[in-house]
Amino acid sequence: MLLRLAYLGVANAFAMLRLLPMGDRDKTVARLALRHQIMVLERPLPAATVRRRQVLGGLLNEYHTMPPRLPRHPQETPSSAA
Repeated sequence: MLLRLAYLGVANAFAMLRLLPMGDRDKTVARLALRHQIMVLERPLPAATVRRRQVLGGLLNEYHTMPPRLPRHPQETPSSAA
């Protein structure tokens, strides 16, 4: 836990150092972009969208865990070879 706190402190210090050479206009643009990202992430989703995402996520999970299918070729039977 202490290591994580130290990491966050160092990361925030570097983030603040990155903002020092920026002008006011650049800082304003960065703030607006962050606000927009937060608003998009906090936006409530309709229940139908949540259900669709759950279904699609389940299907993708099943798809990635299935073994690959080999193409099937019709097999010749002895009666059809004649």
